[in-house]
Amino acid sequence: MKYPWFSPIGAAAVLVAAGSLFAAEPTREEAQAALRRAAGFFHREVASGNGYVWRYGADLRLRQGEAVVTPTMAWVQPPGTPAVGDAFLDAYDATGDRFYLQAARDTAEPLVAGQLVSGGWYYHVELDPAKRGQFRYRIDSGRTEPPEQTVGIDYVGGWDVWKKRQNKRDMTILDDDVTQSAVRFLTRLDRALESEDQAVHGAVQYALASLLVAQYPNGAWSHNYDRFPPKTPDAGHYPVVRATYPESWSRTWTKDWTGCYMLNDRVTTNAILAMLDAYEAYGDERYLASAKRGAGFLLLAQMPDPQPAWAQQYDRHMHPVWDRKFEPPAITGFESQDVLETLLAVYRSTGDRKYLKPIPRAIAYLRKSQLADGRLARFYELETNRPLYFERRGKRYDLTHMSGERLPTHYTFVLESRLDGIEAEYRRLAALDASQLKTKDKPKRTDELASQVRTIIDALDDRGAWTEPGWVRDEEGRKVHPPSGIIESETFVENVKMLARFVAASQ
Repeated sequence: MKYPWFSPIGAAAVLVAAGSLFAAEPTREEAQAALRRAAGFFHREVASGNGYVWRYGADLRLRQGEAVVTPTMAWVQPPGTPAVGDAFLDAYDATGDRFYLQAARDTAEPLVAGQLVSGGWYYHVELDPAKRGQFRYRIDSGRTEPPEQTVGIDYVGGWDVWKKRQNKRDMTILDDDVTQSAVRFLTRLDRALESEDQAVHGAVQYALASLLVAQYPNGAWSHNYDRFPPKTPDAGHYPVVRATYPESWSRTWTKDWTGCYMLNDRVTTNAILAMLDAYEAYGDERYLASAKRGAGFLLLAQMPDPQPAWAQQYDRHMHPVWDRKFEPPAITGFESQDVLETLLAVYRSTGDRKYLKPIPRAIAYLRKSQLADGRLARFYELETNRPLYFERRGKRYDLTHMSGERLPTHYTFVLESRLDGIEAEYRRLAALDASQLKTKDKPKRTDELASQVRTIIDALDDRGAWTEPGWVRDEEGRKVHPPSGIIESETFVENVKMLARFVAASQ
């Protein structure tokens, strides 16, 4: 599955080359040559220890992820290492050139080296042998197989245990698609390698076993966990119930971190997609059953009227609750759209129409909730449906109904609506027979695609890099604007995927 954090427009839109609007339509050979130059440059010059980060100075002296990184760090969180590896696989699928398959296999090396004993990945991987002791890496610990699941022990598990972070060196992160993106890429690579690379295959199987046992009885996942769970969280402590409104909720941040079931930052929805990919790759019914349980949670988490959509996070009683100081108990315009897209993906894989049932009510509610400009608020107050915002005063965030000049800029409180596309896809799928759902259409060569590819090719510099204006952090963490520009991994990934799509469509 494609990485869900890319915008529909794509990063290539900012790379407009002079005169490309009226240039000749690109040929397949031109696109293949550009693809090889760009992938070769990234693999040969940009990689450090075969890993990647988010952003580089054009001269490659400065590099950063979400935070400042050292030369021995690979960033996992998209658009980091797994995203780049996934783009190499797109190029391989489009061309059959094993150069790209080898590039993808090389990209897997820091991920295999950075897998934790708990089963997943932290935001970044440390490759310096002198610093690797800061984390409990699986290969350094000699762990090859998932531990046997313990039967009969008195074990609550889940967020009430994991949130204490007793094992900070072993924290599997599901926030921001960290572990899920690594699992999806390695699953896809393992399939391309026909499971013959034992290091890759072993890492995938270990990670999937970890995700299975970390899943709650109701199908959800938490933000993180700090050990390989000895068994699944206890159903007595985490009962399977439908979401309801709390009798009351605090208008100030409670800082109690009770949100064990997470939709925020696509935690659960991305885990569902990873399980669907694993089922498609291996045919193992456990992964399909896990994806269905995850989708079952999405059905349970839909709030009752008058707001039949979703919250960012729920406590074990299935009430919306606070997360961070600017994430209140509320109905969310952003994550609700993520849920709708995930339900469509599960329906495409299963053909079970129960996953379509919640969609019309949710779309109707969200359309009624659109702001005057057609966008959606990130948060809507429980039951009243009034948009919620925050005013920032230093480190304090005050909840308000007004979108004023004190609205923080580091977080998206007003967002674009994707409802037209979601509803169109819902209607398309609902009209198909179950036998038609899994039919994959070949990419089509359109004028729009050709124009975008022309722009991408023309913007490639002599090295094979796409540079653009922007900032990158220096060694002290300060934002600097290099005169020669920056290189973005997100731009590379999106452009490579588009070139690969054009090559495949031109066959």
